[in-house]
Order: sequence, then structure tokens, then C-alpha cells
Amino acid sequence: MSGPGAREQMLGRLRAAAPADGGDVAQLQQRIDDYYAGRHAAQPLAPLDLVHSMQEAMSASHADVWLANGADWPRLLADKLAAKGVRRLLLDPASAEGAALAQALPDSVQPLAFDWPLEHWKAELFDSVGAGFTVARSGIAATGTLVLAPDRGTPRTVSLVPPLHVALVYASTLHRDLYAAAQAERWGEGMPSNLVLASGPSKTSDIQQTLAYGAHGPRWMWVVIVLDGELAGAAAGLSLASQGGLQ
Repeated sequence: MSGPGAREQMLGRLRAAAPADGGDVAQLQQRIDDYYAGRHAAQPLAPLDLVHSMQEAMSASHADVWLANGADWPRLLADKLAAKGVRRLLLDPASAEGAALAQALPDSVQPLAFDWPLEHWKAELFDSVGAGFTVARSGIAATGTLVLAPDRGTPRTVSLVPPLHVALVYASTLHRDLYAAAQAERWGEGMPSNLVLASGPSKTSDIQQTLAYGAHGPRWMWVVIVLDGELAGAAAGLSLASQGGLQ
């Protein structure tokens, strides 16, 4: 009779290592909390520091990032989409941001809503939609990561299928790091069934380590950080600032 396979051996080791009660888990969580509390206290970051960190990290991941205020961002994106040659833009017209962008678009760019089953227009979506627009739930400044919570109006297809992913994130929703995001948004108490973390356009490399973009998702990512909350007053001096050029 043969012994247990690799899967059974691995599961057996995991079960053996699992704590009998929650005491060890609670102690580990406290150690993690204490570590990040000390780290954050030793190196405090102001809201503008988070914006700059987010911008720099996303630019390093091959994304184009701009700063704008609440009034200017629709015009900024509309102009850049037209200049890029995008003809059809996927967005949620029922959201405030989607409606604002749709209104700012020139006649050369057609806004489209994701309002019918994917199987009914899959070929059209893959062949003729040039960009998808999403509004991030939040952002993680340390790694330049957008936290996206897909819903009926903006399913994850919007950020994965079109060659250009255009995203909006509010400065007031930026978190310092993954730990801060998980704590502030109370991930431990329940998460959406589908949470997407995006740090730049799709990229992959073959066995020769040749980096290629767009093989498994969007080839380009544009991000606008909207200066709101405590930074609303600084928007006049920082709006429309850009880091990284159009690719």
C-alpha cells in the first residue's frame, strides 16, 4: 500500500502546525500591530507625502500618473483619450465619475456602458473598445497599488480587457501600506468576493527574462490622483502635474 501523496503530506503538515486555540494567532496579530505602530510613528507621512509616494511607485511600474483637482480631471482625461486616438471608452454612466467623464468627452470618443451579458458582445469588446475607466476604492502608496472593488456597473472586465486601463483614485483614500489599508478598511471583518489589486499595466517575461507588456491584460495604465480632502486647497498648485510621459 502506497503512502500519502505530496498533497496529503503538505496538508498534514499544515494541520499539525495549526494552533489548538486562538492564543497564538492573537499574539502574532499583536506583534504585527506593534511593529507597524512603531514604524508609522517613527516615520509619519502627511497626506501629500502619500500622494507623491503613490505617484512615484506607479510611475516606476510603467503607469502614467497625473494629479488633478475635482473640477479639472474630466477635461484632463478627455483630452488625453482623444489625443491617444481612443474611439470607444467603457465606463459606468450611473456613477458620478463616469457621468462627469462621459460629459467631457469629445464627439470622437464614444462612451459605452457594460449593460449586457459578456457573451453577447465579447468579440466587439475585445476588438473595438480602446479603454476602460474605473474608480478605485483606495490606493496603497508604498507599492503604488490601486484597490479595485468590481461591481455590476464596472466588472473586472473593464480593467482587464481593453488595452488601456484608465483609473481614478482620490487622495483621501490613499493608505500608507497594505497593513494600513487592511486595518482602515477592516478587511479582517469581511472582504468583497472580488477585490483587484493593480499596480501597473499587465506585464510578463519569458524564460529569457524579456519583459513584455499587455500579454495578459492592458498594455497601458493611466491614473489620475484627485486632490481632495485636506489637499483640496493645494490643488491649484499641484493640479495637472504629471510624472512619466505617455507611452
